[in-house]
Amino acid sequence: MSNQTQSTAAETSHVKVTQVGSPIGRRADQRATLIGLGLNKMHRSRVLADTPAVRGMIRKVEHLLKVEPA
Repeated sequence: MSNQTQSTAAETSHVKVTQVGSPIGRRADQRATLIGLGLNKMHRSRVLADTPAVRGMIRKVEHLLKVEPA
């Protein structure tokens, strides 16, 4: 692995997502998205890499999350 690849991975920004809304009564795909983000209970937080895939998942359930820079 080259040094350039390692330094790029170390510089990746992160976001902290906290679940503030309940998945009860939501569509199954929204519940699955929360699980994909590593969230399954209220007020739990995860620090995730700020990638386009993660941003898309956050956008899908943004009404259930609080997002902060990490």
